[in-house]
Amino acid sequence: MIQQLSGYAPTPPAARMENHGNAMVKIAMQSGQDVFARTGSMVAYEGFVQYEPNPPAVRQMASQWLTGEGAPLMKCSGDGLLFLADYGADVVCINLNDDALSVNGTNILAFDAHLQWGVQRVKGMAKFAGQGLFNVGISGTGWVALTSRGTPVVVDCGRGEDETYVDPDALVAWSTNLKMKGKRSFKASSMIGRGSGEAYQLGFSGQGFVVVQPSEDSTDRLRARG
Repeated sequence: MIQQLSGYAPTPPAARMENHGNAMVKIAMQSGQDVFARTGSMVAYEGFVQYEPNPPAVRQMASQWLTGEGAPLMKCSGDGLLFLADYGADVVCINLNDDALSVNGTNILAFDAHLQWGVQRVKGMAKFAGQGLFNVGISGTGWVALTSRGTPVVVDCGRGEDETYVDPDALVAWSTNLKMKGKRSFKASSMIGRGSGEAYQLGFSGQGFVVVQPSEDSTDRLRARG
């Protein structure tokens, strides 16, 4: 039986954060290298790993996270292997190298605690959408794990001169150095977007990338995690 299941065993860590299958992230934990993770996302761990729910760094932003795009975080510390998942969603691991991301708070699974982060208002979006006005900005050098409802597409906006337009409800994250503008498409309202009666998209241009998931309904991700 062990031989039959051996193909599912974790491989030796090759990076700080990496995928174990499509819907799980494996994190190589070391003392002094803490991780912030979505509360309730731990599915397994090896070694000695401790958890601190709602740490001080998160409490100071709790009201914004709860009323905006966010969800509570826990701080994970220790030595070993930590496995995280979020209701079977696909996981994308990104290694930031003095980079900055703007992430939909409900798509954050984990990130290195030494990264700079905070809740940010998405500029230029309020007049086009009644939701998604707040994102979480993460910057510095380190690892971030995001979730996606299905296999995402990562669009390199620097490949051509054309702008990339995205349905805000399907938007996971984008490079903060991209230029962004809103656009309404009244004639396309029956084909693009959901529920508003008029379609709106966000246009991105410049050097950077956009992560888009194949889902436009995020209501299930707003449930409280215990």
